[in-house]
Amino acid sequence: MMALNPTVERVTQRIIERSRTTRAAYLDLVERSRDHGLNRPQLSCGNLAHGFAASGNDKALIKSGKAMNIGIVTAYNDMLSAHQPYARYPEQIKLFAREVGATAQVAGGVPAMCDGVTQGQDSMELSLFSRDVIAMAATVGLSHAMFEGALLLGICDKIVPGLLIGSLRFGHLPTILVPAGPMPTGLPNKEKVRIRQLYAEGKVGRDELLESESASYHSAGTCTFYGTANSNQMMMEMMGLHMPGSSFVQPGTKLRQELTRAATHRITQIGWDGDDYRPLGHCVDEKAIVNAIVGLLATGGSTNHVIHLPAIARAAGVQIDWNDMDDLSRVVPLIASVYPNGSGDVNTFAAAGGMPYVIRELIGSGLAHADIRTVYGASLAEGAQQPVMDGDALQWHPTPELSADETMLRPVAAPFQPEGGFRLLKGNLGRGTIKVSAVDPSRWTIEAPCRVFHAQNDVLAAFKAGELERDVVVVVRFQGPGANGMPELHKLTPPLGVLQDRGFKVALVTDGRMSGASGKVPAAIHVSPEAKLGGPLAKLRDGDVVRVCAESGSLEALVPAEEWSAREEAVASDNAVGVGRELFALMRLHSDPAERGGSAMLAAAGL
Repeated sequence: MMALNPTVERVTQRIIERSRTTRAAYLDLVERSRDHGLNRPQLSCGNLAHGFAASGNDKALIKSGKAMNIGIVTAYNDMLSAHQPYARYPEQIKLFAREVGATAQVAGGVPAMCDGVTQGQDSMELSLFSRDVIAMAATVGLSHAMFEGALLLGICDKIVPGLLIGSLRFGHLPTILVPAGPMPTGLPNKEKVRIRQLYAEGKVGRDELLESESASYHSAGTCTFYGTANSNQMMMEMMGLHMPGSSFVQPGTKLRQELTRAATHRITQIGWDGDDYRPLGHCVDEKAIVNAIVGLLATGGSTNHVIHLPAIARAAGVQIDWNDMDDLSRVVPLIASVYPNGSGDVNTFAAAGGMPYVIRELIGSGLAHADIRTVYGASLAEGAQQPVMDGDALQWHPTPELSADETMLRPVAAPFQPEGGFRLLKGNLGRGTIKVSAVDPSRWTIEAPCRVFHAQNDVLAAFKAGELERDVVVVVRFQGPGANGMPELHKLTPPLGVLQDRGFKVALVTDGRMSGASGKVPAAIHVSPEAKLGGPLAKLRDGDVVRVCAESGSLEALVPAEEWSAREEAVASDNAVGVGRELFALMRLHSDPAERGGSAMLAAAGL
């Protein structure tokens, strides 16, 4: 194992120093919550009787208080394909807990919003804020103080961050995240993209498009592209919060079931009554957060995590920013090529070696912290193991030295790109981020007149009318948390891709988000401060020349300084009524900037 990379060490130490006060306060909360907080022994007889009244055969053991009672927080629903497999998990976990003399109860459910269903719809404006709702719902479930450990059942976009943020407020509890796995591979990704672009051009109809999408998203399990959901799973492995190699094992298999059994058994071994106490608040520290960033960069993960990671970190008293991510991106090479960065999906990635290979490579090259407190072993190095079934027994084998498919996974010594896929952009238009792992280097710099829009549907209308048939920087403003909840603008990917394929220089600039599926079109996103709150995007006018440069890290309106400072700002219209958006006004009003995580809840809590 090599010595830690100097930049990784420097950034980690910078985060530790920056977080010294808030982290100390958080660890004090963890200690107080264990020793003097609200726990099962402090509950009155009436409290306890309510807590186990419906627990059937487990009632006597829960009543005795002599064994761990595991709180299950589940994001199950059967509309969301990734979470549909969780339906039977609580019953399975209860059986697995009894095998080791423990009990389990469903502490609570949390909403699980599917961005795939709401993408491009008004309801997408609830998406980012659903993370805060999930965190609060997880908190409500765990607040009953009936539990000495927790298993979190969640996979997708805002759900894992929300579960983690909420559970970190109960950081004295040992906690393991339990995945359910991806669906089998469906329609090849290149074919899916081809049909989408043909539809954007009006060359195929809705029936053909629906048939294509149905062949891609076709059964239970996580969508197989490397978007936010699967990036969540990667991060949990990099932080040591999953059982090793469990992220991308498909639902309905014996191996999947045995990994859930292993997580249930393991949580009972790391409680505070034993000699191997591993509370969540100690596992999620500065080094674990750096590991999550490094994993995101090394695998070309979702753009959404430049918002989610700061929010998760804050919940544990750790303060990070986009400068940290940008510095790390300069030294962390891209060693995975998963769609939309490459042609294969997460199933192909897993078959090539998956997360055990990635962990082994990053630790071995000094790019990740091996010495974190994982839920399973002495160090993260034990996460570089492949789970396999030997008859009816689960075993872990060391990951092979060589990638099984170098079109998907490569060693650090021979990466796809020498740097990670993240760049920080800044200039007179504010601070933003750009994911370049799927963007051809010839398009890392775009300079062109802009066309300004206030809604993504207006962009689509302009495209269909032929108004964007030129070199253009498409600006979509008033899309930040304070304006409309910061929806993803994934609907723009096909038309902008068409323009780029026609030979035009095209870029997107927005204070909104792009999906974890964002790809080949350069997009400066999360621009902060947002236009609604006085950000400079509000000053742009049609025809202004805008420069987006991932090479130099610049985001500039090429307008004379005197003229720029004298300009009045455009004003956003407020039409957030319908599909419940009016109920989220409080979150829009109090949300903090994207770089802090875009959270009204954390801002109001002073975290």
